[in-house]
Amino acid sequence: MDVMRGFTLFLMLFVNDLFIPGVPKWLVHSEADEDGMGLADWVFPGFLFMVGMAMPYAVAAREKIGSSTAVIFVHMLIRTLSLLLIGVLILNGSRVDPQLTGMSHLLWLALLYVFVFLIWNHYPKDMQYQSIYKGLRAVGIMGIIYLLYIFKASDGKGLEVGWWGILGLIGWGYFAAASIFLLSRGKIIVVVCGWLLFLVLNMLSQVGFKVEFPGAGRYLHVLLAGNIPCIVLSGTTIGMLMKRYAANPRVLLRFLLVIGLIWLVAGFVLRFWFILSKIHGTPSWALVCCGISVLLLIPLYYFIDVKGYHRGIGLFEEAGKNSLTTYLAPDLIYFVCWGFHLPLFFYKQSDYMSLAIAGSLLWALAMLWYAILLKKLHIYLKL
Repeated sequence: MDVMRGFTLFLMLFVNDLFIPGVPKWLVHSEADEDGMGLADWVFPGFLFMVGMAMPYAVAAREKIGSSTAVIFVHMLIRTLSLLLIGVLILNGSRVDPQLTGMSHLLWLALLYVFVFLIWNHYPKDMQYQSIYKGLRAVGIMGIIYLLYIFKASDGKGLEVGWWGILGLIGWGYFAAASIFLLSRGKIIVVVCGWLLFLVLNMLSQVGFKVEFPGAGRYLHVLLAGNIPCIVLSGTTIGMLMKRYAANPRVLLRFLLVIGLIWLVAGFVLRFWFILSKIHGTPSWALVCCGISVLLLIPLYYFIDVKGYHRGIGLFEEAGKNSLTTYLAPDLIYFVCWGFHLPLFFYKQSDYMSLAIAGSLLWALAMLWYAILLKKLHIYLKL
C-alpha cells in the first residue's frame, strides 16, 4: 500500500512539473469540457483512492492501542480540519496582492509553508527539548495569524473557501470515508451503501439537481457533489476487502480483478451520459479512475505482498509513508527559485520536449529523496 501511494506521489510530482507548452497530451490534464483524460487526470484520484484504502488499517491500529470510537473520530475530525485549513490557505496564496499585502504572493506562500511545518511537524520525543518544540509551534501559529492579518486580495475580499484546494478536497473525502467507516463497525455493506449514495449524488449534481443546505451549501459543496467522497470510499471498500482476505490472496486477487473491471466498464458506460472530465468531477471519470487504481494495485499486491519482492521499491515505500511532506516540501523549492529567478529548471525547453520530460522525471525522483532527507533531519508532517 505504501509503495503504490509513493508511486502515485511520484507521478503527481512529475505531471505537476510539466507546466510548459507542447507536452504530449496524454501526460497532462484534459480541458474542462473535453471528453477524455491524460495521466495527470488520474494521479489525484489515485491518491484519493489510497487515502480511502488506508482507512481500515489506520482505525485498526488505533483500536489496537485502546482508542475508543469517539476518540478515533475526534482524531479524524482534527485531521480533517487541519487539511481544510491548510488547503484553503494555500489556495488563497495565489490571490495575494503584493501592493496591498506588503509582500509578494511567493513570499507569503513560502512563509505559510514554513509555519505549517513548524505547527504540524512530527517532533522527536526528547523530553529535554519539548519546551523548544512548543515554542516552534507557537511561532508557527502566530506566523499564520500574522499572514491572515496582512492578507489582502486585489478584489478587496478576504480569504475565500473556493474549491478548498487539493488538501481541502482530500480533507472532505477523508472525513466522509472516516465517518461512514466508523459507523459501519466493519460491515462492508454499509460502506458500499455510502459509496453508492455519493455516486448517485455525483450523477444528480452533474444533471443540475443539487441538494441545497441554506447558508452551508457553499461550504459543503464537495460532499454534496459526491465525486470526491465516492472515490475515497471506493478505496475504503478495497481496503476492507484486503484486510478481510489477507490470509487468502488468491480469492482477494479475483475480487480485485472483478471489481476493477466492473468499475472501469461502468465508467465507460456512464460516458454515454457524462463526459470523462476531472475538472467537472464526472461520475464516469471517477469510476474509470477507480478501476485503473484497482488494476494497478493487483500486480503491486501480487509481487510485493504475495511473492515478497522488495528490491528497488524502497524509495517509493518511504515516500508513501511520508506522503504529506513529499507532496508539500517541493513547493518551497519552487517558491525560492521563482522568487530569486534561479535557473534550476533549465530543462523546461519547449523546443526539446524529451529534455523537458526527462527533467521532470528526474525532478520527481529527486523530490522523493528530498523528503526522505528531511525526515532524517526530523522534518516531516504528521496531522
